[in-house]
Amino acid sequence: MRIKLILLSTLLASCSYVSSPVLSPYKMDIRQGNSIPAEMREKLKLGMSKHQVRYVLGTPMVSDVFHGNRWDYIYMLEQEGKVVEKQRLTLYFEGDNLVRMDDDQAKQ
Repeated sequence: MRIKLILLSTLLASCSYVSSPVLSPYKMDIRQGNSIPAEMREKLKLGMSKHQVRYVLGTPMVSDVFHGNRWDYIYMLEQEGKVVEKQRLTLYFEGDNLVRMDDDQAKQ
């Protein structure tokens, strides 16, 4: 009986290393941040107030305490553990008005 138990546990231990696509775990698509399509980006104009920008784009993803006049809109899509899409839009304000936009989608 003892030999059968040892043989069975050795067999099960050797099968635990099997790695195949059939036995791989499911990985969910993970979307993080603010997805901002081109139509929304086109609505942004220099000179807009913070209230108007928030109405067009929504609340920024990153609120930096040290840079109160900078808003970062970041979006990332991860599928099967790999980053598929990444966007970044940074807006700079002077007082209440939009003065500069850094858009990584415009560079592509």
